[in-house]
Amino acid sequence: MAVQTEESDCAREQTKAEQDVDQVRQRATRDQQRLDSGAVTSPKDLENLQREIVSLAKRQGDLEDIVLEVMERRESAQERTAELTERVGSVQGKIDDATARREAAYETLDADEATAEKEREVVSATIPADLLKLYDKLRQQQGGIGAAKLYQRTCQGCRQELAITDFNEIRAAAPDTVVRCENCRRILVRTSDSGL
Repeated sequence: MAVQTEESDCAREQTKAEQDVDQVRQRATRDQQRLDSGAVTSPKDLENLQREIVSLAKRQGDLEDIVLEVMERRESAQERTAELTERVGSVQGKIDDATARREAAYETLDADEATAEKEREVVSATIPADLLKLYDKLRQQQGGIGAAKLYQRTCQGCRQELAITDFNEIRAAAPDTVVRCENCRRILVRTSDSGL
């Protein structure tokens, strides 16, 4: 935006400088025509007119130098504008790509969530209501994890090794008994890797 503003300012400055050159050029042309026409007969007026023509020529040269300098600045600003516009386009392309990937990931996550919810409903239907209620309560209390695997005497929920007495009680419990970790109170899921 700053470079576009600079380019716009240079364009206005160039237009004004070109207008100034045109005014000086027109005035010099009029003075030269007066001089060539012979309408000025007084030597003093002729001398003044010639000095003014020389002065106007110098002024025109100075103004043309200003026009060239402004044109160079404007061209530089235009090049920077083009470069920055290209970079903005490239960045916008990356943003659009990242946005599209994010939206696709959201869709995948939403589909995975819907699948998991359906699977949970199927599994939930096979679990006794009181156990499911306990599990949901623990899940709320424990940051979304209400049950954890018991692996080699260690609760995988809190990563604490069970005391030998607690472990022996779990070993002696019937397979359908609900056992819980003494540290985090999560329901422990016993598997062949539990070390029982």
